Amino acid sequence: MMSQKTFHNLIIECVTGDIVRQPDMDAIVNAANAQLRIGGGVAGAIHRAAGPGLEEECRPLAPIEPGQAVITGGHDLPNRYVIHCLGPVYGQDEPVAELLASCYRNALRLAEQAGIHSIAFPAISTGAFGYPLEAAARVALRTVADTAPELASVRQVRFVLHDAADQRVHADMLENLDG
Repeated sequence: MMSQKTFHNLIIECVTGDIVRQPDMDAIVNAANAQLRIGGGVAGAIHRAAGPGLEEECRPLAPIEPGQAVITGGHDLPNRYVIHCLGPVYGQDEPVAELLASCYRNALRLAEQAGIHSIAFPAISTGAFGYPLEAAARVALRTVADTAPELASVRQVRFVLHDAADQRVHADMLENLDG
């Protein structure tokens, strides 16, 4: 199941799937930890799929702060790039919504600088970092839609959600988002 909407020539879509199985995307986004190392959840899946070269390339870029993003090659992934974002820990990092919005803005800025046309995001901070899904989806979708007019290279943003329930939350929010 997929839902999509266009904002200023930017297609935003929400799908259920696996972030490391998005071969049609130029870049995928890693919900990274501060040290940019293999971990649990999305970070673990991406590092395992990309192979040891990813962690090697990440080492000199760490640590990063909440809201920051860095870009690396995709290594053994089918994607040319991985953009690593450190999302805020809910109830700990403040201002939490602004830090989460910064993740998406900074990832899109790096994508734009690299000439990336398509990018896939997970639901940053909603796993181990405890950000409530609906609140995180609202921040993520609004930020991407608001950033759309500034994007010349990026033409497609895909939110890859873990399961149908998460996809439905994002799809409903996307449907109700005004340009």
